[in-house]
Amino acid sequence: MARRLGRTAILARVADQDQSQPEAAARVPLVTSPGAVLDPIVALATSVHASPGVYALLLGSGVSTGAGVLTGWQVVTDLVRKVAAAQAPDDLDAAGEVGDDPEPWWAEHGDGQPLGYSRLLGELASTPAARQALLAGYFEPTEADLEEGLKVPSAAHRAIAQLVARGAVRVILTTNFDRLTERALEDAGVPPQVLHRPDQLASATPPAHAKATVIKLHGDYADLEQRNTADELAKYPRALAAYLGRVLDEYGLIVSGWSAEWDTALVRALEGVRSRRYPLFWSSRGSIKEDARRLIAQHGAVSMPGLTADELFTGLASRLDALDRLSAIPITVEIAVQRLKRALPDPRRRIELFDLVDGEVQRLVSRIMDRTRHPLDAGVPVDMFEQRGAYEAEAGAVARLLATGVFHGEDAHARLWVRSLQRLMSARGRFTENPYNSAAEVMRHYPALLCLWAMGVGAILAERENLLAKFFLEPTWKPSFSSRGPQHAVLCLNPVRIVVADDAAPNGMRWLYPQSHYIRAASRDALRELEPDDEAYAAACDRLEYLASLVTMDDTDFGRLPWAGEFLLEEHRNVIAQVEKELAPGWPLLEGGAFGGDLDRAEAAREALHTWNPHPAVLVT
Repeated sequence: MARRLGRTAILARVADQDQSQPEAAARVPLVTSPGAVLDPIVALATSVHASPGVYALLLGSGVSTGAGVLTGWQVVTDLVRKVAAAQAPDDLDAAGEVGDDPEPWWAEHGDGQPLGYSRLLGELASTPAARQALLAGYFEPTEADLEEGLKVPSAAHRAIAQLVARGAVRVILTTNFDRLTERALEDAGVPPQVLHRPDQLASATPPAHAKATVIKLHGDYADLEQRNTADELAKYPRALAAYLGRVLDEYGLIVSGWSAEWDTALVRALEGVRSRRYPLFWSSRGSIKEDARRLIAQHGAVSMPGLTADELFTGLASRLDALDRLSAIPITVEIAVQRLKRALPDPRRRIELFDLVDGEVQRLVSRIMDRTRHPLDAGVPVDMFEQRGAYEAEAGAVARLLATGVFHGEDAHARLWVRSLQRLMSARGRFTENPYNSAAEVMRHYPALLCLWAMGVGAILAERENLLAKFFLEPTWKPSFSSRGPQHAVLCLNPVRIVVADDAAPNGMRWLYPQSHYIRAASRDALRELEPDDEAYAAACDRLEYLASLVTMDDTDFGRLPWAGEFLLEEHRNVIAQVEKELAPGWPLLEGGAFGGDLDRAEAAREALHTWNPHPAVLVT
């Protein structure tokens, strides 16, 4: 009988444009056979790079156990121990008698029926809410878990999400009950379609037309229909077996952390694929087991023993980046801007516009998430001013591209700008470094702030301030170590929270608002083409800071923290009077959705900001 559950997942990512499976299948992968010298992961990287979207990932329990999550069978064992302790409350050794194999104890003390995961849950918790509460402790992180970096997406999950975001991988099947893969994908800006019951398969978007699909073969932890025991793993429902068969036939496969020892139905599915269209790569942290060796031999797979999931997927992601640098034709900022301007007014070039912006944004996201470029480990010395300059160099092209798009585009393009900002914000995702450098961790939002600033000034210069409400409020981000809800962009991208700036000014003076002064200077080049006049640019920056501050004063959930900046200086304060005159029904920010469209709320925010102002700001010695 099975003693534990081998968890499996296939991760899929579909290209942003619609693409039929036959077209995808036409791209025959380049397969490099590893020899005595060539590392198998090199062969894998060249194959995946040559055929993006053709490979799926098959992830076993080793991926989740590396993040501190129990296997399904370990959960069963622990639940039976709880049953044993509850049945004999006076026997301190009752739970220990179960040992690591709950089946003999269950045969003697259970209800006479075979031990089954689903039925065991049904006995212990009769309602869906009770079952979810019972299992949440096994799969959802507590505060203590978060402090230790447990039950959160691992380096492997993050690297997999990068593979999906770049289009290298398309489809996901998983036997894991946890939601770590889904969370990593969401953090990377590619929320997946998740299928965890056979009855969902018929109505699901085909994998070739979905951005990412996660099929949880053995269910989700909140379901009652999980498959875990040997009997439950012996055969899949007909719809699920047929769906799985199509995936195994149509995609190449990269296996990691799956032993093939206990998942009988999955083993049979692989055995049933007689002639694979595309290659199979099989990695294992330890020695490869007998059933796995048999499948490898059957399919002529490339074996990669001794690789953890973290090593495999971070190594694969970095090698794909290296191949990108080798093969990509460099595109200058000027060329990108000209392409953008040509595509914006032509509805027929909608996909071209999306690909251009999305590609540049994703390259920036990859750089933000690169721990070699931007380390977070507290043990790695980091010069924060150098990090600031590095982020500015990386984000400058995207900031200019987005500002130009906002200025010259139409309201119909707003979704693309908001999506781009959301992806940049999400690049500051969860992390595993412990202890970590808190200043470096916060600065991961600096590229998103530079882009929000450029987009906001662009909207003001174009007199399209209704877009500001969308930029400020629609993208959200949730801190890693917080039980509170997501924060709006206008709150988490407040320059006061993020920008590392020296307050030294000329002639021995000091800037009272150094973050404001610095980011205006850092963003100048990105906006120079849209507004060459320095005074007009400064006025637009004043307006952006003031309007952002008004919106923050309407947010009572996270505290009112304005974008304290140079708009508070005496010589800049005319913006306050200007906006006060404009407050009326039909004001663009109200039309865009700020303040809930309520003029009274906007007036209340203005009063709150006026009350907050600590002093008439001046440049002081």
